Amino acid sequence: MPYTTVKELPKQVQNTLPAHGQEIYLAAFNNALDEYKRAADRKNNSSKEETAHKVAWSAVKNVYHKNDAGKWVKK
Repeated sequence: MPYTTVKELPKQVQNTLPAHGQEIYLAAFNNALDEYKRAADRKNNSSKEETAHKVAWSAVKNVYHKNDAGKWVKK
């Protein structure tokens, strides 16, 4: 099920990512749900939600990284 706002994202995402990172996550997750809706398009029999979460984290990691203190900051 797609997320409509960042307030609907998993608590882990809300509590660890800055606002912009959450927006990236939301957009990437929702896009991946549509892109990988067919089981044949996903690896290892993953659910579309599992795949969408992986894609969303990957999108965040293109812009942010964890610093030495474990906080997500822009690259």
